[in-house]
Amino acid sequence: MSPEPIISRFTAAGQGQVFRFWNELAPAEREALLAQAAEVDLDEIARLHRELVVEKPATAAGVAGLEPAPFEPRPENGGDTAKWMRARAAGEEALRAGRVAAFTVAGGQGTRLGYDGPKGTFPVTPVKKKTLFQVFAEKILAAGRRFGRPLHWFIMTSHANHAQTEQFFAAHDYFGLGRDRVHLFRQGRMPAIGFDGKILLETKGSIALSPDGHGGSLRALHRSGALDLMEREGIDTLSYFQVDNPLVRCIDAEFIGFHLLARSEMSSKALPKAYPEEKVGLFCLRDGKLMVAEYSDVPMDVQRERNADGSLRFSAGSIAIHVIDREFARRMAAGGAAVELPFHRADKKIPTVDAAGQPVKPAAPNGVKFELFVFDALPFARSPLVIETDRANDFSPVKNAEGLDSPRTCAEDQLRQFARWLRSAGADLAVDATGLPAHKIEISPLYGYDAETVSESWRRRPASTITPNLYLE
Repeated sequence: MSPEPIISRFTAAGQGQVFRFWNELAPAEREALLAQAAEVDLDEIARLHRELVVEKPATAAGVAGLEPAPFEPRPENGGDTAKWMRARAAGEEALRAGRVAAFTVAGGQGTRLGYDGPKGTFPVTPVKKKTLFQVFAEKILAAGRRFGRPLHWFIMTSHANHAQTEQFFAAHDYFGLGRDRVHLFRQGRMPAIGFDGKILLETKGSIALSPDGHGGSLRALHRSGALDLMEREGIDTLSYFQVDNPLVRCIDAEFIGFHLLARSEMSSKALPKAYPEEKVGLFCLRDGKLMVAEYSDVPMDVQRERNADGSLRFSAGSIAIHVIDREFARRMAAGGAAVELPFHRADKKIPTVDAAGQPVKPAAPNGVKFELFVFDALPFARSPLVIETDRANDFSPVKNAEGLDSPRTCAEDQLRQFARWLRSAGADLAVDATGLPAHKIEISPLYGYDAETVSESWRRRPASTITPNLYLE
């Protein structure tokens, strides 16, 4: 890579400080810095500095004009059972036709869990200690077998964990899915800037780069060639979920069917909030457009508002589970004034170097990072819709080492799910008042991934007794 054009471009843009220590760098360090610089869209950085820093727009659009978004309730909560059955049939038809692929956002590390490695390689199941990636792989494999069409799985990694993730899948032979159906690609990155708009260096030979947010997944799908591959394979529908939630129904025929029957370009699952302070985004309408308002942007008194029947007025929480149309993802990735995802500004304490190249660990925010949120695509989608899901069968993330959303709470939620399924199938299994069984048990998705499929397998080969550490596959 020739350095002159890149250095000249940065200098002309007023960002020559990126190469301030060029003469001190070894050849390999120079190559690495040039490769990082080649990722940077200098025009985009200048625009973001002007719009989000210099002009300092309000961090939130406020609550004026916000209304609760409608959603399709589950049958047990008053929804139309026949409508859900039609949706399921439509989703199953699409799965049999090979139109659906799974898409996981998996760029995170397990740092908050005290784990050194990609979060997807973190062990989560109660008996076999399967990793998040293995849980999802088995659910995808099971769905492919059930509907007679093996599914493709697209996984967005980060620069920090891509190589480790590749090695992990290769070491486990892609969990039976096949190398040609598991597609890994890196998330985009954005440089951090000082409040003066200057791109910050992390070291003398590296730019302070960070992932561009889960909204960057749409750009990454396009840039990696994944969307073109989908088109060649006849895939037009993506089941999107994040890597930290092993309960997620990776392939949900009902959800896919609702999306297709509505001719929606992007659909979402909503979880009724457990309590007003729960930290989830809120599905809302503004000027008739579906959107997600971040919980931090909505005053608590608004989040606590109640309907006449005592239910929360803003109850539909976003849990980052979507179905996305392939060509909508392509259109959003291409951008343009009419369909461009907005960047969000976050003021951060960014490790950098001073003018002499000495490390600086700031005690207060010294710069800005920019990121994209995937739910910001909803207002641009044709016929977006929201369906209700239930927490017990779709949501128990692993985010924290202890307390809420921890490995312990997630394992207990899995145990409760397995117990419900076995009891529904007719198994003699005692549980406590919360539904937690007395013994650890585990059901592989290859045995059953919902109450129906577990019942089918149980009828074929029931366990004689439920013993501690029972594993069904």
